[in-house]
Amino acid sequence: MNRIDERFRRLRQAGERALMPYLTAGDPDLDTTRSLILEFERRGADLLELGVPFSDPLADGVTIQRASQRSLAGGTTLSRILDMVGELRSDCRLPLLLMSYVNPIFHFGYARFAKEAAAAGIDGLIVPDLPPEEAAELIEATAAHNLHTVFLIAPTSSQQRIRTIAAASKGFIYYVSLRGVTGARSSLSEDLETNIRMIRAETNLPIAVGFGVSTPEQARIASRMADGVIVGSAIVSLLEQTTGQPDQLKHAGDFVASLKAATIE
Repeated sequence: MNRIDERFRRLRQAGERALMPYLTAGDPDLDTTRSLILEFERRGADLLELGVPFSDPLADGVTIQRASQRSLAGGTTLSRILDMVGELRSDCRLPLLLMSYVNPIFHFGYARFAKEAAAAGIDGLIVPDLPPEEAAELIEATAAHNLHTVFLIAPTSSQQRIRTIAAASKGFIYYVSLRGVTGARSSLSEDLETNIRMIRAETNLPIAVGFGVSTPEQARIASRMADGVIVGSAIVSLLEQTTGQPDQLKHAGDFVASLKAATIE
């Protein structure tokens, strides 16, 4: 069984919601990313989304854009990310998903990417700029290695569009909770619960809410409606503010622990 399926199954049995932190791989370097992944697992994370830095992101706000620029300046590549994941896999049981725009994967080659990602220990893939209608080749390549391809549903998605995306997704549905790019927000969308109900009418897959969730209180509210919560920019911002500090790992771990605690209140 894919680790993503197994984790959501276990959480459902326990009556818990998933916490999925996001990290930009290689920000500021891959050794730090490795340490953060292990710390986040130790502090309660249930899955982890690992961003592949890209020079021309469409869905990321300025916080993650800056992280990508720092990572790229440090020489991070998709190959080096997979090497890092392969080296830490024996110490980490978290389901790991790569979030990448389609160009780096296309350049790598779909078949080669799927084979090497699976061998490294990657469990799933999120590609925000690839619609399911154009993803057949990638879905076929990843499915051959039991890699789940997760697609995104937006607040503007129609019922028919939700049906199409849900049919193409494996592992879970990534619900983008706001209109716009990633980034911390002061409040959650007012139509969050209504839109999650629309998605549940079309699929039995777990639903994880991302984009804009940035505080334990927001994680608590979102986790009452969804099966999981994804927190990215708030974590990346904290890491940016604490770069070079000896207690950076502890601060980041404390924040992840507070988010996890909020999902089970």
